[in-house]
Amino acid sequence: MLLSKLAVSDWQMIEIAKALSRRPRLLIMDEPTAVLGHHETDRLFERVDRFRQDGGAVIFTSHKLDEVKRLADQTAILRDGRIVTVAPTGSLTEDEMASLMVGRPLSDLYPPKHPKPDQTSVLSVRELEVPGYVERASFDLRKGEILGFSGLVGSGRTELFEGLFGLRPARCKSFAYQGKGRPLPTPREAYQMGMAYLTEDRKGRGLLFEKSLGENLTLLKGALTGGTVIDIKAERAELDHAITTYEIRAPRPSARVGTLSGGNQQKLLIAKTLLAAPDVIVFDEPTRGIDIGTKQQIYRLIQSLAAAGKTCVVISSEMQEIIGLSHRVMIMRQGRIVGEVAGDTMTEDEIVRYAVGLKEAPIHV
Repeated sequence: MLLSKLAVSDWQMIEIAKALSRRPRLLIMDEPTAVLGHHETDRLFERVDRFRQDGGAVIFTSHKLDEVKRLADQTAILRDGRIVTVAPTGSLTEDEMASLMVGRPLSDLYPPKHPKPDQTSVLSVRELEVPGYVERASFDLRKGEILGFSGLVGSGRTELFEGLFGLRPARCKSFAYQGKGRPLPTPREAYQMGMAYLTEDRKGRGLLFEKSLGENLTLLKGALTGGTVIDIKAERAELDHAITTYEIRAPRPSARVGTLSGGNQQKLLIAKTLLAAPDVIVFDEPTRGIDIGTKQQIYRLIQSLAAAGKTCVVISSEMQEIIGLSHRVMIMRQGRIVGEVAGDTMTEDEIVRYAVGLKEAPIHV
């Protein structure tokens, strides 16, 4: 099968298999689990354990501190390009690691959730079908809500929203936005209606790595509004505002996006997605492959959007992220929504039971 037909997680597993097939003595892994779900990550760690038992050495780079605790004998912590600590992993807690990474105490990673969302339905979907990926998905989004979507890799979360935004073929029984029924929108129509989708793949689909910050920031807005002339002065003003608002660190405004760190690339992608001030925003894996300090910034941003009356969807493979941010969580398995949790039932154990098929309560709305 062509790799272009496979998911990003499959690409990663193939790349890992390729590296191990060379029978190395030293294996350097740079964010190997960034696009993997829990099941794939567990399989990888089992393989790494066998590699170590056979005498292999591993350098494992990750922003996921629980994985560092799970794998590493020693931990080296970097901040601003310098190693600030090297210590036995057992002597450091995850909170201490995070504080060393950002240079200050890190408490309250997830900001307080704003009061219960308005019950007004902003977007209503009934029996959405994405051929080959999603079956009869129905749900409502409420004003001021953060709705989480969880599930194993390949469960159909991304494909559901790509279909909803016209990014892949889809059909549904009914679709209503702001109380008005209509056909599923095209990407341009979704943008004009006030809907925005933050892709999970900033490198392949989100940003042009050989272009400057300004060109990337305004590209989506220019393309979907039909602009034919670039206003350089206006573009620079938008970029200055984005750099300040989202705390984007770049050597200069004309720098190529590919030279930025992953966290700054992600903040630029968010700025690009939010440039038109949408009312409904879908964040697909918003903190993949970024440091703990930038994660905290993004969590605060999402909560502030919801508090201002925006409606947010968060798709994430990180269970604590989903629980820490969301008012409700929908769980998908094999292309279907199989459960919903909120309040006291919003626990890792409950979500996993739905995700692996131990429990099912299909949503009928």
